[in-house]
Amino acid sequence: MTAASTELPKLSPGVGAPRTPPEARGNRPAPRLRALDGLRLICALMVAAYHYGGRDGEVARAWGASPRVQFPTAHSWFAFGCLGVQTFFVISGFVICMSGWGRPLKSFVVSRAARLLPAYWAAVILVAAVFALPWVPYKGTTFSDFLVNLTMLQTPLGVNRVLGVCWTLWAEVRFYALFALCVVLPGANRRRILLFCGGWTLAASISATAHQPFLDAVLMPQYASLFIGGIGLYLLHRNRRDAAAWLIVVFSWLISQHYAVAGLWHPANPHFFSYRPQYAIILAVTFGFVAVGAVALGAFGWANWRWLTVAGALTYPFYLVHEHLGWVVLGVLHRRLGLPSYATVALTVAAMLLLAWVLYRFVEQRLAPVLKRLLTGPKSP
Repeated sequence: MTAASTELPKLSPGVGAPRTPPEARGNRPAPRLRALDGLRLICALMVAAYHYGGRDGEVARAWGASPRVQFPTAHSWFAFGCLGVQTFFVISGFVICMSGWGRPLKSFVVSRAARLLPAYWAAVILVAAVFALPWVPYKGTTFSDFLVNLTMLQTPLGVNRVLGVCWTLWAEVRFYALFALCVVLPGANRRRILLFCGGWTLAASISATAHQPFLDAVLMPQYASLFIGGIGLYLLHRNRRDAAAWLIVVFSWLISQHYAVAGLWHPANPHFFSYRPQYAIILAVTFGFVAVGAVALGAFGWANWRWLTVAGALTYPFYLVHEHLGWVVLGVLHRRLGLPSYATVALTVAAMLLLAWVLYRFVEQRLAPVLKRLLTGPKSP
């Protein structure tokens, strides 16, 4: 989700479109995969639709009633927006494999920290400040919990989250750690990456039956196949005839659809907020693999518009702030100003995109290079 970078983060996003690495293209100019930036923004908008109209809970307080009342038909479609996260994770696997290939461990870690932390810190501070206002009808966190949230480790420490979406960042951080230790540290190459994908797939499958919290936390059986599928797609980006990479992608898709159905499907029941048929969940997961695969194999090489780079730049900060701050804006526009439901959603999304641009322009662009220099340290004489 995240200013002119050649990498993409997790749920989260580097600003610029990633480039094909030199060793994979010879001496040809690096083609920019701008279509990935556009895909990331689409996923972020899907998640926003889910948070604004695809579920009950806190958002009902913003509307003054369940979103089922505001969107009698559309709420069932909005409910599929949560599956944008699955595509985010596939993209993350693709991009992290790209960015970690041929890069030393320190450079990889510094790059990830400089990309994620500035906008994240700004979002945590901003949301905590807004929720502390007396007229905002949402409960904020304690000051101690707020401080822990600045570490991005609130989930494993059992601390209340300032940003509801940061659970995905915790999944991303664990993926980065596994990839850094198993692939980047010893040096990325095809053989090592294939072993990593196969080993993680097997270990995650075993941990799913062991029911050990520690193994679940480290191996992430629910999400591992999505990251692994993205890695396989990057291998296909390098060589579309790589049979082992195709096998990784297919196996990852098969496992990913299983976990998506297991987590989101239930029998039809009028008392539930919405109903997601199994085939629709499978199609949504398939969309993520096919869309990233199409970019990886060059099907969207024609989508090289500069505005897609801007879309990529806005995705990460938009993703961070859209949920909680969006609820506040929804309440003001709909309950206080009386705007219709669809107009309220459209204006709220526009407001969050504008805020995302402000965070990108005045936080990410200014602080990311500073943090990167500080973490890199002085050059050796």
